[in-house]
Amino acid sequence: MKAALVRQTPDGLLDLVDDWTPKPLEFGEVLVDVEYCGLCHTDLHVANGDFGNPNELGTRNGAFRRVVGHEGVGRVAKLGEGTSDFLKLGDRVSIAWFYDACGSCEYCVSGNETFCRNVRNSGYTVDGAMAQQVVVNAKYAVKVPDDLDPVEASSITCAGVTMYKSLKVGETKPGQWVSVHGAGGLGNLAVQYAHNVFGAHVAVVDGNEDKLAAARANGAEVLINRKTPGIDVAAEIQKVTGGVHNAQVTAVNAGSFDQAVNALRPMGKLVAVALPQGDMALNIAKTVLDGIEVKGSLVGTRTDLAEAFQFGAEGKVKPIVEKVDLRDINDVIGEMKAGKITGRKVFDFTTL
Repeated sequence: MKAALVRQTPDGLLDLVDDWTPKPLEFGEVLVDVEYCGLCHTDLHVANGDFGNPNELGTRNGAFRRVVGHEGVGRVAKLGEGTSDFLKLGDRVSIAWFYDACGSCEYCVSGNETFCRNVRNSGYTVDGAMAQQVVVNAKYAVKVPDDLDPVEASSITCAGVTMYKSLKVGETKPGQWVSVHGAGGLGNLAVQYAHNVFGAHVAVVDGNEDKLAAARANGAEVLINRKTPGIDVAAEIQKVTGGVHNAQVTAVNAGSFDQAVNALRPMGKLVAVALPQGDMALNIAKTVLDGIEVKGSLVGTRTDLAEAFQFGAEGKVKPIVEKVDLRDINDVIGEMKAGKITGRKVFDFTTL
């Protein structure tokens, strides 16, 4: 069957193969027929070896290469031993970045399971959803509501839940101002969850007019093109909003973090979501004197994902998605690197 694999020496692109087979089922696992899988910027990091070579994290049947993908949706095709209490044949489920965890550490038992030190991640430490079939842990696969379009669900499986959770981390309240720095796959969903679910006002920063137009259509009230000659992004946000209550940084560049900090009002919160390489600078005086908080937010728990799905099923969030052919995956990677994708391109496995 077809699958997209990290190259033997990771170089940022993927190899599409026709002879891949999933591993045998173990206790607690089910086999899923993948229907759709979106491409996330984290997949680019994995393909490039930015987090370490994923091909060195385990071996199976000799030569080993990792299947990427964690914005997957599919139907349960086979039940392994010990799974019938959680899933049944035909259930539509998620294949998310948060694959599973130990279930017993201080993070798992306190509702912070994504920070478990023994966490496993789809498409990185275990094979992911960019294949025709994938193995998942039945306890951790979240069911997709019947009223939610599965193509749209694929985007919520990562981008959607990531931004829903990060807005929780930012303690977003109705009537507050939120700035979203980067209006791509993550950012357009941040706008929708902030505006439609949390009842917040939204300011969006991006360098692409198409993405800014999509943000306006999704409820953003302030739009700033960071490429406007002479513009001071943070000063413009301060002028229009009086400073935002929390800033969501989804752009994969360090400069956006600096802009976000300076856009905050006193006691504001910066929530770091994107993962550019390098460090973030903080002005000590502003951080202390304005009581600024800086938080990291890492995807979401199973409960967060179930909630994020439900808001999609209710029509409060509608991801911008486009179905594409798996054979074009490296072209899509190029488009993503160039910042040309508004929303998500989703690979359609139903036509293979």
